Amino acid sequence: AGGRTGGRSGSAVSTGARAVAIGAVAAACSSGMSTSSSMPRHPSASSPAASGSVSNATVVALHALPGLGPKALVGAGGRTLYLFEGDKNGKPSCLGACATAWPPDLEAAAPQARSGVNPALLGTVHRSDGTTQVTYNGHPLYYFQGDMNPGAGHGQGVNAFGADWYVVGANGSKIGSS
Repeated sequence: AGGRTGGRSGSAVSTGARAVAIGAVAAACSSGMSTSSSMPRHPSASSPAASGSVSNATVVALHALPGLGPKALVGAGGRTLYLFEGDKNGKPSCLGACATAWPPDLEAAAPQARSGVNPALLGTVHRSDGTTQVTYNGHPLYYFQGDMNPGAGHGQGVNAFGADWYVVGANGSKIGSS
């Protein structure tokens, strides 16, 4: 099932890129992978963080993503942040294989806002596995494993794990929804 681009023509997410993104999600679903991954669950984490001692706070910034209109939230290393429409009442529901394909933005210290990001909208929520996830405007934030480069938005509009995924704007709403 392909995703939507919000009705915008000329989207930077090509059919091939979308196929790669969906393929990555499908591979995660069908591989029987556990929630651990070769990609750090908190992409800004250094080696000590991978061993469980994250000391640097996530920095949330804004970055223009080609073809998606307004600037979107990015986290560690300029990687695009997404919201999952399957999350209800601010509670993360992306677990197991879902969290492998869409790693949550995990945090050990209070997240920090860069210019244009409203610090009042930044927060955290506790996940069922005991970790703490960054939120924005009440939406738990995730990365997409198919985004290999900073500023990539291959997960935009993808329908996976029972709901749609969208990049997040400065106002805390999804970008590119129809």
